[in-house]
Amino acid sequence: MTQVSMTVNGKSVSGDVEGRTLLSGFLRDHLSLTGTHVGCDTAQCGACVVHVNGGAVKSCNMLAVEADGAEVGTIEGQAATDGSLNTIQQAFQDHHGLQCGFCTPGMVMSAAALLKENPRPTEAEVRKYLEGNLCRCTGYHNIVKAILAASGQDVSSIAAE
Repeated sequence: MTQVSMTVNGKSVSGDVEGRTLLSGFLRDHLSLTGTHVGCDTAQCGACVVHVNGGAVKSCNMLAVEADGAEVGTIEGQAATDGSLNTIQQAFQDHHGLQCGFCTPGMVMSAAALLKENPRPTEAEVRKYLEGNLCRCTGYHNIVKAILAASGQDVSSIAAE
């Protein structure tokens, strides 16, 4: 067992893990932060995206020991301090950017990383950035629309699907 310590959503946490424990497993099983979903365990679907030191990372492809000392952000840390939805989450709700919700945490975390890097992306840039995130329900149209809306762009001319 190895002790890991990190800051998760602004709080210092630590725990003993086996060397093979994935960051997704540490977040879900040790910290009970179950918003980070695991869909594939092979870094293919993006449901497990979290932020590590400010960048988007697929947590099913990173060992917990690799995050030792890091700043980690999860979907649970995205809401405002009063518990209300942040701009991206609200845009997903307003523009029907979710259906079953399984991919939504990873999509929101990826969207947050994209908008940090590129505050006003084009539709093509959003679609390119989301290539590592799979959604089996929505067809992506409303997810892309929600991300464009969260960036402050006018999406009124984009038809809902």
